[in-house]
Amino acid sequence: MRIRATVAAVSGALALSALAVPAAQADDVQGDTTISSVVVNGGTPVVVGATAKKTITVSFTVKDAAGVDWAQVILYHGANIDAADSGAVANSSDGRATCTKVSTTTSTCKSTFDMEPGYNLIDSVAGGWKVWAIATGKDGDYTQKDNAKTFQVQRLSKLTVDAAPEPVKKGKTVTVTGALTRANWDNGKYQGYTVQPVKLQFRKKTSTTYTTLKTVKTDSTGKLKTTTTATVDGYFRYSFAGTSTTPAVNATGDYVDVQ
Repeated sequence: MRIRATVAAVSGALALSALAVPAAQADDVQGDTTISSVVVNGGTPVVVGATAKKTITVSFTVKDAAGVDWAQVILYHGANIDAADSGAVANSSDGRATCTKVSTTTSTCKSTFDMEPGYNLIDSVAGGWKVWAIATGKDGDYTQKDNAKTFQVQRLSKLTVDAAPEPVKKGKTVTVTGALTRANWDNGKYQGYTVQPVKLQFRKKTSTTYTTLKTVKTDSTGKLKTTTTATVDGYFRYSFAGTSTTPAVNATGDYVDVQ
C-alpha cells in the first residue's frame, strides 16, 4: 500500500496535522474493497460564521468480502491532497472513522470534523472542498480515493431591508435600503459583499408569495438602495441567490402600510 505520513505545505495556523495520505495523486486500489455513499454535512453546504467553530459529520459505506478492517477520511481544499492549502482531520484520537458492522461484508462509517475560522478556514479557501478517503479489508485489500466526494464550504451571509416612509400614500415613492454582508474568516467580522445582484421583492398583505420587482447591485460597501411605487399594503424584502462561496439569503420582510 503506497501510503505515507506527511504534513501539508501550508502556512501558519492553517497547517494540517500529520496525515496518512497517498504517495501519488492517483486513486489506488487492491482487491475488492469499496467506498460509497459519501455524505458530507447531511448533503448540504457547510456554512460557517465569522468566529464560531462548526462541527460537521461525514458518513460513508465500506464493503469488503472479508469484512472491513478500518477506514479514514480527510477533508481538504486544493487541486489534490498533495497540493492542499487547508484541510481537516477527523476528531477521533487516531484520525480514523468510527465504523459499525451491518453485515459480514459491509460497515457504515462516520467521522466528525471541526471547521474553524482563523484556523483551517480563511477567505481564500471558501468554495469547493474534497474528501480524501481510504478503507481496508481484513484480508489486506484496500482502496484509496483522492476525491471521494466534493462539497461546498461557504461564508455565512446576512441581508437586511428597510422600506420607508411608513405609512405611505398610494402612488408615492417608497425607498428601500439594506445591506448584504458575509463572514470574513480572516478578521472574524462581517463585511459588505460588494457588487452583487440582489432582487427587490414584494408580497401583498393577503398573499404568501413574493414577486420580484427589480434587481439591484450592492455598492462598494455592500449596501443597497432603490425606489419603487407604493400600491397596496405589503412586505418588501431583498433576496440574494448566493454564490459558490456564499449561501443564498432572504431578508425578513418589512411591512409598509399604504393609505
